[in-house]
Amino acid sequence: MNRIDLQNKLEEILGSRNVYFQPPESIKMNYPAIVYSRSDMKNDFADNKVYMHSHVYTITVIDKDPDSAVVEKIAELPHCKFNRNFKSGNLNHDVFTLYF
Repeated sequence: MNRIDLQNKLEEILGSRNVYFQPPESIKMNYPAIVYSRSDMKNDFADNKVYMHSHVYTITVIDKDPDSAVVEKIAELPHCKFNRNFKSGNLNHDVFTLYF
């Protein structure tokens, strides 16, 4: 799977196109939104060779609703782990790490 597959999956979960990959600071976002970026790459080795390679993404759900259903849907993704929650500018931010 590639990043475009992830983009499509996140848009499906959110139910809109308010999904942003590494957005510049100048972009005007609409909420609720999902912001994501690649944060790492993971290699698994066998016989001194890479046999599996995955990208690691940081996914942030941004919503006015502190009990957003989107957060629950992201948490159910395979290989996804909740990291933290914080509030900024009257918006709730739920941050996840996803191996994709």
